[in-house]
Amino acid sequence: MIPRREFLRMGAGAAALAMLRGAAQAAYPDHPVRLVLPFPPGGVFDIVGRPWADKVKTTLGTVFVDNQPGAGGSIAAQLVAHATPDGYTIFLGASSIHLAEMVLREHPLLDPMKELTPISTVAFTGFGITVHPSVPVDSLKELIDYVKANPSRLSYGTPGAGTMNHLSGEMLKSLAGIRDLPHVPYRGAGPGMADLIAGQIPIFIPAMTSQVLEFHRTERLRLLAITNPNRLPIAPDIPTASESGVPDLITQQLLVLFAPAGTPKPAIDKVAEANRAAMADDVYRKSLVDAAVIPVTDWPIEKFDTFMKDEVARWTPIVRAIELKLD
Repeated sequence: MIPRREFLRMGAGAAALAMLRGAAQAAYPDHPVRLVLPFPPGGVFDIVGRPWADKVKTTLGTVFVDNQPGAGGSIAAQLVAHATPDGYTIFLGASSIHLAEMVLREHPLLDPMKELTPISTVAFTGFGITVHPSVPVDSLKELIDYVKANPSRLSYGTPGAGTMNHLSGEMLKSLAGIRDLPHVPYRGAGPGMADLIAGQIPIFIPAMTSQVLEFHRTERLRLLAITNPNRLPIAPDIPTASESGVPDLITQQLLVLFAPAGTPKPAIDKVAEANRAAMADDVYRKSLVDAAVIPVTDWPIEKFDTFMKDEVARWTPIVRAIELKLD
């Protein structure tokens, strides 16, 4: 039997520890928060993530951005999933990265549905089908005809194997009956766009951003169509793929904030609060629209599991039909 004095001392110690833990949680965040992005600077995650990090400083304090490219975004996802679950490492990920692990990899780098906790949705992004100006086409239909008339002469690039950009390209090939259009994976949109503009690759499928639109308007590339279900408010002159002769080519990715599984609820709630404040800000929302992405302001995070189930159900038969595997 434990002596009464020792029992009381142990009880006091446990109470003090509980108070310290409570104080630590209440103080969150008391040092900088790391926002991990899954691709190099220059792509849509940078365009969305860096302004977000700046906007939430009033709630979260210092948020520094850490680009961790590789494996179509899965390196960053794995890094965050295995980080200390204390709220100081968060991830601007996407449904497409989850999808790659769940559908494309025979040996997944992580189980994203179990190892990452969704915090808040941020935006939907679609993709653009772009060509170098030397490619003699002005529409998606003309591109399809040109590729078919010139087998094995062209290739298309994306920011990485297994990305939704890549799946969009393979879906285009499948729906249009294109056989000879090999895929060239890059380590992010920045390097791929640079090669497109330099004429090193004739076709590239980037996530839609204001930068892509600017390159199109200055004739450094030609944007033929977007994969969004509707035309973009910032670019009503650019047709959707559905309007351009490929009616089922509708692909988007949902950008979501995640934390490692097991992160304390007060930290999750604080990040969610910061995101709500950012998304309620007219200036920030307009910056997203102007960046050619669609802000998501009324999407409860509880819907994410259902959304991913629907994405897996949609893409699994397509991936099997085209025999696409990452390993």
